[in-house]
Amino acid sequence: MNAGASHIVVMGGGHAGGAAVAFLRQFGWKDPITLVCAESALPYQRPPLSKAWLNGEISEKDLLLRPAKFYSDHAIAIRPNVAAVAVDPGQQTVRLGCGASLQYSHLIAATGAHPLAMPGTEGLTGVLLLRTIADAEKIRLAMRAGSNLVVIGGGFVGLEVAATARSLGMSVTIVEREPHLLSRVASRTLAAFVEGFFRRNQVRLELGCTVDSFASDEGRVTGVRLSNGAQLNADAVVVGIGARPNDAILREAGIRCESGVIVDDCARTSHDAIFAIGDCTNRPLPQLGIRARLESVPSALEQARQAASTICGRPAPKPEVPWFWSDQFDLRIQIAGLRHGTTETIVRGEVESARFAVFHLGEGDVVRAVEAVNAAPEFMMGKTLIAQQRPVSREKLSNMAVAIRDVAI
Repeated sequence: MNAGASHIVVMGGGHAGGAAVAFLRQFGWKDPITLVCAESALPYQRPPLSKAWLNGEISEKDLLLRPAKFYSDHAIAIRPNVAAVAVDPGQQTVRLGCGASLQYSHLIAATGAHPLAMPGTEGLTGVLLLRTIADAEKIRLAMRAGSNLVVIGGGFVGLEVAATARSLGMSVTIVEREPHLLSRVASRTLAAFVEGFFRRNQVRLELGCTVDSFASDEGRVTGVRLSNGAQLNADAVVVGIGARPNDAILREAGIRCESGVIVDDCARTSHDAIFAIGDCTNRPLPQLGIRARLESVPSALEQARQAASTICGRPAPKPEVPWFWSDQFDLRIQIAGLRHGTTETIVRGEVESARFAVFHLGEGDVVRAVEAVNAAPEFMMGKTLIAQQRPVSREKLSNMAVAIRDVAI
């Protein structure tokens, strides 16, 4: 392709990259688009990997965001099984691992994040991470009824894997270094409920402790020794201790990065022709007045829409309230907003009933965040109230006899 020709290159075939190419065509981009995918699969959903994929409910075809025909019908070139390894902003080229280079007029980095590994587990069979279909398949093969699974990390991914494993008849222990689960994302009210729920489902929790070492036999993990003296049998270990943004390729190209690729509210980086979207970004949250790196599908979709709109000359989409969800056993946990700057907490509903919502208020009794458990109406109304920044009546909010739609002042 000649220098200066209109050509969009998207690096990354996950949810963000797959959404970006679809939005570009939807918004009227007529020139070439190339999607570079490090994996062999077409863009697919990652959330089901810790749930429906592990228990065998869905196939790889079910995971796909769109069928292969979509990309051919819309003249989107797919480069599978090859990773982008270098970007030259001056020449506007992307070098691929196969040695080829692609010229671009616009570049969208949708490179995602990578899970953190446990030190000392290199080459130890049976210690598993979860990010890709290949990772999930290894975990699925390890899920045998009656065997012992140790999950290191009490975040959403770890809890989802643990819940699925327990439902398949495994003996499951969760190890979390903080004194409670979901320490980075949940209030103490929600965390305490989840802890009790998991214990009632015979999941052992080892909280406030770390891993001292791993026991093994002929290179395969057999156990985990904890700092509190506990020794756990382990036929498999799943590590879910967080993720780091895949920002090295842009950092090395001189693009501004700080805990992810720094982008504006159009998903544009410090270089005008380069955009970044999804888990690799450090993005502004205008409604909350802060910046953050969000690992969520809604955030990835929003940024894909932002980048495509800007490139296609469309008005910027309205900022959305960040939100997240997680399915664990028969719990649907939904969170909207962030608890940053909140001053008061109000619980609506009975926690013991496993149907309740925790509202977090800021100055002026404005809802800044809501955590809902099996309470979709409260989640949806909470999300709306956050977006509108409308004050609420504390008394009405805590009173289940008052319809949730009537709690605003």
